[in-house]
Amino acid sequence: MNEHVEWSEPEAAAAPASAAVTPADAADAARLVAFGLQPKLQPARDQEYGELLRRYREDPPFARLADAVATGLGLVVLEVSPRAGMAVTAAEDSVFAVRMGDYARRSSSDAGDRFLHGLAHLAVAALAFPRPEDLADDGYIGRVSVNGVDSFVRQACRRLEQRAEEQGEITDPATDAPGLEAAWRIWARRSATGATKDARRLAGSTTGIVGRAVAFLTDSGFLQRTGDDNGGTYRTTARYQLQVRDMASGAAMAELLELGVVPVTDGSATLLPAEDTDDLELVADAGLPFHS
Repeated sequence: MNEHVEWSEPEAAAAPASAAVTPADAADAARLVAFGLQPKLQPARDQEYGELLRRYREDPPFARLADAVATGLGLVVLEVSPRAGMAVTAAEDSVFAVRMGDYARRSSSDAGDRFLHGLAHLAVAALAFPRPEDLADDGYIGRVSVNGVDSFVRQACRRLEQRAEEQGEITDPATDAPGLEAAWRIWARRSATGATKDARRLAGSTTGIVGRAVAFLTDSGFLQRTGDDNGGTYRTTARYQLQVRDMASGAAMAELLELGVVPVTDGSATLLPAEDTDDLELVADAGLPFHS
């Protein structure tokens, strides 16, 4: 009996060690996060990705390990599911964070364009998911077009100008004035197309700015191109819904939606009479999915 006790005690002590994290576990967790950083990759089309997702959902210790790896990289896990995969977004201090100033500078040397690029992203998000129930419904698919987004913002510009005139505000601020309201006024002054002789859109035109925004979102796995009508048509992905859901509480988004500009299913826009609403604080440099 003594021999049995002496033999069994080491086995009991060793049992917790078998549950310890191994290098292979850490590698698998990092691999899953790496899959999440490839937004166009579909779990259904990659066996390893699908197996790691299943492990995350069925193995809580592994899920905690993957979450810790993401946190260490400055990433926020939005959702882990077959529909969205390992959906992550970059925290403000992450090396993966994209900043609007950097994004805009790569497109134009005009510092004032930074606001227009931010507004383009904000408008795409607002047009794609105009109602809270759209963001809450996992099955909802938003649709936008380049020309529709431009029309959407220009209608918002007219609504803002009308409201400013009614309230006796200055309607012609300096073009380099901060704030989204100034950006909307700059947008209204900018040519919509400014096409070159060979019919290419100028990058500095408003449709050129929107085109760059939707191209970036498509490359990032947030939108999928569906056609060439209206300057290019797009549908939203589960990842984009999660991204917008995570950032939809911003005052700038609320300001845009409360102007009364509402979408229809083909990605165009129409302006309906809006009820009077209290003014909201406008957020400078606001834009999805960027940090200011």
